[in-house]
Amino acid sequence: MKITVINGQSHKGSTYHIGKMLADKLGGEVTEYFLPKDFGDMCIGCTACILKSEQLCPHYQRLEKLTNAIDEADVLIFTSPVYVYHVTGAMKSFLDHYGYRWMVHRPEKKMFSKQAVCISTAAGSGTKSTNKDIADSLFFWGVPKIYKYGVNVRAMSYSRISDKTKAEIDKKTTDIANKIKAKNGRVKVGIKTKAFFEIMRMIQHKSGWNEADTDYWHNKGWDGKKRPWK
Repeated sequence: MKITVINGQSHKGSTYHIGKMLADKLGGEVTEYFLPKDFGDMCIGCTACILKSEQLCPHYQRLEKLTNAIDEADVLIFTSPVYVYHVTGAMKSFLDHYGYRWMVHRPEKKMFSKQAVCISTAAGSGTKSTNKDIADSLFFWGVPKIYKYGVNVRAMSYSRISDKTKAEIDKKTTDIANKIKAKNGRVKVGIKTKAFFEIMRMIQHKSGWNEADTDYWHNKGWDGKKRPWK
């Protein structure tokens, strides 16, 4: 099992420790990145990736190693502490760079066979909206199985989390790890993803508003009977 971890912060706080705990329990080959240390460029909204090619993004080369790690992984783990009820700015900027991969544009076939986990922590609240920030992108990339785990740790550092909460974290990460291992290599695309893909297929077939997208879908055969999960 190959695991790629994208940490939405460069320090090793509570969220990092939970993500590492899960990765250790999965027991696979782990590739890990920290934002913004490993990638910190802001999307400039040039739309080159969507209208022409992602290779025209001014940050393409710096992002490429992270993209390759995502594509090669069986399991994706995204972690982010809550910053004003949402993901960190570094995580948001990172996800912004993959707008071209949403199903409405040019989704990557490899996404449709992966599992992913969104992990967030907060001293108080906000984990639900933070995990949703990440899960929205993962769904529209085509990832069929997404787990979300948010913890209100009531502490500003991992060392200060109560033993009771740490025990709950240990139990929950074990549960998620067992589910992931049981489904590894056997992930099925759900009805919601299939339905949204079909809507996007019809849009690509009828509108043709973006030549780069239309050509991509046609070359994949997705505007016909082929599907990325088959």
